[in-house]
Amino acid sequence: MGILTVERIVAGYHAADEILKGVDLTVGAGEIVALIGPNGAGKSTLLKVIAGLLRPRAGRVRLGEVDITGEAPRRISARGLAYVPQEANTFPSMSVRENLEMGGYLASAEAARRIDALFERFPVLAEKRRQAARSLSGGQRQVLAMAMALMVQPMALLLDEPSAGLSPVAAAALFETIKRINREGVAVLMVEQNALDALALADRGYILVLGRNSRDGPAAALAADPDIRRIFLGG
Repeated sequence: MGILTVERIVAGYHAADEILKGVDLTVGAGEIVALIGPNGAGKSTLLKVIAGLLRPRAGRVRLGEVDITGEAPRRISARGLAYVPQEANTFPSMSVRENLEMGGYLASAEAARRIDALFERFPVLAEKRRQAARSLSGGQRQVLAMAMALMVQPMALLLDEPSAGLSPVAAAALFETIKRINREGVAVLMVEQNALDALALADRGYILVLGRNSRDGPAAALAADPDIRRIFLGG
């Protein structure tokens, strides 16, 4: 059994709008899993289902041994799953430290200790702890968003398009940060527009097409497959 297991998920935003049509996915302990596919495939929708922001019409989601299907986002977060959306993932007018405090609202008694530990882990945030989040670079804001998610000490981290809008240099630095977080014991499920970069980082990958599983397997094998490169990765 994986840290995170998705079974036959059917979901959409309206009664007649079925975006996900029976999706299966597993993230094992210590893994980075990339979720890729064309626009409109349902990748971000699946993350919202897992995080509790969208209730599925069928199927189930398990975190470890626990069925979390349809639970409230706050309860899912408390169980050890953190979600970093693509947009609006920090509080621009608040300082870096205040953002981390917001990320730790579920563990207020431990917040100060966890913030200190994150400042040790991410020196760039420590240096800018009193600055407003809006003053950070795009890459630094993404690091802050992930640090906020780590305040709940998750066993699994969901990342939606973390490199969106970043320069190649900033994106490469961010991927190194993701790798380091994973090495420290957090499983990662990542939706990423830069599919080749995502597969280079990941252990395994899943390809969604029109709300259904298309292919999955070791990330290196998917990246090397000429059909996949041509159809999905532009190579």
